[in-house]
Amino acid sequence: LNKILKDFVVKSRTMMGYRCPYVPGYDNHGLPIEQAVIAKFREKKESPDVVTLRKACRAHAREYIDVQTTQFKRLGVFGLWEKPYETMNFRFEAEIIRVFKRMVEGGFVYKGLRPTLWSPTSRTALADTEIVYHSHTSKAIYVRFPLKADPNKLFEAYPNLYTIIWTTTPWTIPANLAVAFHPELEYAVVRVLEDRDIHATETYYLILQSLVDKIAEALSWKNFTVVESLQGINIDHAVFKHPVFDRDSLAVMAEYVTTEDGTGVVHTAPGHGRDDFYTGMKYGLPILCPVDERGILTSEAGEFEGRSYKDCDTAVVDRLRETGNLLAVSDFAHSYPYSERDGKPVIFRATEQWFVGIDHELLRKRMLENIAQVEWFPGSGQNRIEAMVLGRPDWCISRQRPWGVGIPVFYGAESHEPVLDPEAIEAVAKLVENEGSDAWFERPPSEILPQGYKHPKTGEIDFHKETDVLDVWFDSGSTSLCVLEGNVEPEWAEPWPADLYLEGSDQHRGWFNSSLVIGTAIRDEAPYRQVLTHGFVTDEQGRKMSKSLGNVVDPLETCDRYGADVLRYWVASVNWENDVPCGDALLKQVGESYRSIRNTLRFLLGNLYDFDPDADPLLVELDLWVMEQVDLLTVDCVKAYERYDFGSVIQGVHNFCVNELSRFYLDAIKDRMYCDGKDWPTRRSAQIACRYVLVRLTKMIAPILPHTAEEVWDRIPAAQQDNRSAAATIHAEVFDQPTSERLEEIEGNDLEARFAALLSARADAFAAFESWKTEAGLKDSQDAIAVLYADGQMLEHLQSFDGELPNYFKMSAVEVMPGTEHPRFRPSEYLKCQRSRLRRPDVQVVNGTPLSARDRRAMGL
Repeated sequence: LNKILKDFVVKSRTMMGYRCPYVPGYDNHGLPIEQAVIAKFREKKESPDVVTLRKACRAHAREYIDVQTTQFKRLGVFGLWEKPYETMNFRFEAEIIRVFKRMVEGGFVYKGLRPTLWSPTSRTALADTEIVYHSHTSKAIYVRFPLKADPNKLFEAYPNLYTIIWTTTPWTIPANLAVAFHPELEYAVVRVLEDRDIHATETYYLILQSLVDKIAEALSWKNFTVVESLQGINIDHAVFKHPVFDRDSLAVMAEYVTTEDGTGVVHTAPGHGRDDFYTGMKYGLPILCPVDERGILTSEAGEFEGRSYKDCDTAVVDRLRETGNLLAVSDFAHSYPYSERDGKPVIFRATEQWFVGIDHELLRKRMLENIAQVEWFPGSGQNRIEAMVLGRPDWCISRQRPWGVGIPVFYGAESHEPVLDPEAIEAVAKLVENEGSDAWFERPPSEILPQGYKHPKTGEIDFHKETDVLDVWFDSGSTSLCVLEGNVEPEWAEPWPADLYLEGSDQHRGWFNSSLVIGTAIRDEAPYRQVLTHGFVTDEQGRKMSKSLGNVVDPLETCDRYGADVLRYWVASVNWENDVPCGDALLKQVGESYRSIRNTLRFLLGNLYDFDPDADPLLVELDLWVMEQVDLLTVDCVKAYERYDFGSVIQGVHNFCVNELSRFYLDAIKDRMYCDGKDWPTRRSAQIACRYVLVRLTKMIAPILPHTAEEVWDRIPAAQQDNRSAAATIHAEVFDQPTSERLEEIEGNDLEARFAALLSARADAFAAFESWKTEAGLKDSQDAIAVLYADGQMLEHLQSFDGELPNYFKMSAVEVMPGTEHPRFRPSEYLKCQRSRLRRPDVQVVNGTPLSARDRRAMGL
């Protein structure tokens, strides 16, 4: 779907007269390739080092570039296939490093301790662009925290006071350091009488006032009373006790506390959440993150050490129950982040990572301004990416994986202070340009940096290297600069920015987003003028295609079975704005529509077997009309191509072939084509019109049905008569758009109105004739005479066709009378011509054979 849509654009814009090069591209780094290669090593029970693994990843990527290139060519996709861009190309990798250098020079890159989305299965940080959300069932718990210290002396009257939090991540309770209140909301002290053994215990709870009734219901409080209310700001710096450990949990203020659910008090673990992190920084709390890269709790988690974070949910709930601080537990279904790559849930984990600051130098504001300058197809795409830019955090660009472009940063051997020096980064770029990014992992710093190089800040001369690689979205986000600027390959150089980015709708958080960040940071402009986003392919029931369901449609099998042009016809026929269904039944239906067009083109072509390009007869009115119609169709189709409405193009061409041509025009010229003299002007007129229509239709379908169009183009006679020398391929031609003078000519005559009236009357007559012929016992319309009734301009239009009406209505004769009655019919009294099979008043018997005047002349009688 994606590759063919892109090809529609390339071919149609080229035939509009634009230079429209397409450089196919392959993003070669990243987790999917790495995982496939690791699986191969595991099968052989081998554990490769980083360099060996990287070389295997490179070989794997090379193999599949060749496979995919062959497959894309089979679809009829044009592109610079002999020189595509590959992000693992040495010069391309070097340019990615230089893009990083330009970001560093702009001050956008920094290293910091931040909570990031972390994949325990892949053991790496992830960016928001790599996350999808799925339904997930968690343990939701209400936990109470005892008041330990009351510096503002607000709760002296309540000796047994607790606050309550609600969370769906029990495993993060060991990392709790605070409980957050909203400074402006009203909180209530609720007295609850709880029956324990034979005595009623009076307990006080501090919770959000507006949620008291909801919480009471959830916790089954039978006897409760609000005894006091106070604003959240008053609770600041109160100290509660951790519900498991002998550790403080500080009362902090946070405006992200909501009133929709929970308790109005938020469990805060600075090492496990973005909001928690910044709140912790504000209050000087340590960034406690007691979970390692595998998702296993560390010694900082105390008694929970060694447990997986998943298993820890149950262990924490059990322990809270033992301490008496678990008030309720239940299963809770909600939307939860998963890694898009491996389909596994992720966690928030505070680690040191490299980031791009989204608000540095007003970058976010400038990105939003640039979005407004871009044309989005569909228009809703603008709202979608604006929302993502507004809400996105700083971009985490480091990954703890072996396969990727190494982050080109050195550290002082003793100080561990990073070197963000353009000179040092350029030294890495030159190394990679010559030897590839593997060299970063093979060469020591002394062989990369200039001789005698000193740390700009510390003066150190000994260094070690960063081991992380760049996020693959940094690779792809750099492509507009790497390709269009021509630094990797001069042959690719084109004016920056690109005219169009065309990808699936998921790229609002992916390629469109990362490209916008880098383009705006470096060039202060979006890297695209237009963005088109399409949906995804489903089966005919609207289900996602998957191997387990057995509903996958293989494009190559479809090409072998139906032909690539039928698959392309399907792409043109769907509404790409939404998810689109595909399956055998739909492809068969599309195949029928395709054959309607193909058969029409074959018929037109068949009429040209003896075409004489030098013939210059006076064109028949019907032929002038059909030439006008195809010119108007061309105008509509080119406009549709311009707005990427490929469905209107193929539907317009299909309807024209079925309605104007097959059902009327081609039927109406059969008599002239088969029975007029070979060189008669009337027959040559039809051939000129057929060729005129064929050339334009063939060009119109060429972007969508390239194989069919090429096949027809090779067979159209005397193509050199088209006011230009015919190209060897139709794809080097341009659409025959009518000039303004031609459109004025069409608008100025009455052919359109007259033939519209004719076709309307013809449809009415055909409908009435169907029932009459059964009653009359006739089968052939040539055995009948039609009497038509019309008033006003309709009458004038029909009468203007005079002797052509019998041919247009496929009847022996047509009489036009004033009036409003329905069409009438009577059996024809005329003889049938033996040669043309027509009943006409001028048929006479010659040498025992009935022949019309035209046929006698054609036979030289």
